[in-house]
Amino acid sequence: MNRRLATAVLLGYCTYLLLPILWLVSMSLRTNREIVTEFGFVPTTFENYVEIATNPIWYQGFANSLTYVALNTVISVSFAFPAAYAFSRFRFLGDKHLFFWLLTNRMAPPAVFLLPFFQLYSAIGLFDTPFAVALAHCLFTVPLSVWILEGFMSGVPTALDEMSRLDGMSRWRYLTRVFLPAVRAGVGVTVFFCFMFSWVELLLARTLTASDAKPIAVVMTRTVSASGLDWGVLAAAGVLTLVPGIVLVWFVRRYLVSGLALGRVA
Repeated sequence: MNRRLATAVLLGYCTYLLLPILWLVSMSLRTNREIVTEFGFVPTTFENYVEIATNPIWYQGFANSLTYVALNTVISVSFAFPAAYAFSRFRFLGDKHLFFWLLTNRMAPPAVFLLPFFQLYSAIGLFDTPFAVALAHCLFTVPLSVWILEGFMSGVPTALDEMSRLDGMSRWRYLTRVFLPAVRAGVGVTVFFCFMFSWVELLLARTLTASDAKPIAVVMTRTVSASGLDWGVLAAAGVLTLVPGIVLVWFVRRYLVSGLALGRVA
């Protein structure tokens, strides 16, 4: 009886989680008239997806979002990896204070940095570029990346470092051939969280772009026409924005379990 009850509760919870997504998919496959006048799940058209695939405003928004998200992820992991290695392997004056200071940057809301970023990027010509959004997001993703990677790296025995030195292995070869494979789970978790933060963040992305680098989240907030909201196209865009996250979760699903078990990701 208890097992049946647990199964029923689990199925109900999964249904509760999936219902908005299923409803969104249903809306994306129906016309605006059907959405506002009828109740149903039966798909009737693919015109909403055709509109996104053929309208440059929509597909450029997706391209802009993927561009700055990829840039942010690469920059964050590239800078966080050596920093996390230093925190996990060396002790130096003020290391704990510096590590805590990195985390305090993550505690501040993005709205605090809107005006400084806007004026700075406007002055140096980076405004309305994917690189501007990627750099702004690094202020939050680099400390998070250092924190996650340091936890994974501290779990690698220091005896592995000593053995590599005794074998005459250079520092670079040791990091790329031995140490990096040992913490690949941490790198996967870090990539996931960098990607997800940058992909769903809207405030900085909206403020630091105007037209050329406008991301898909901003495009979705500007779909009001003379006839009102285009519900079908909005639903189709919403479905497509879920795809990159689903694909990424599929590839790093094993590493997420390791990160949760380690206690650095919560």
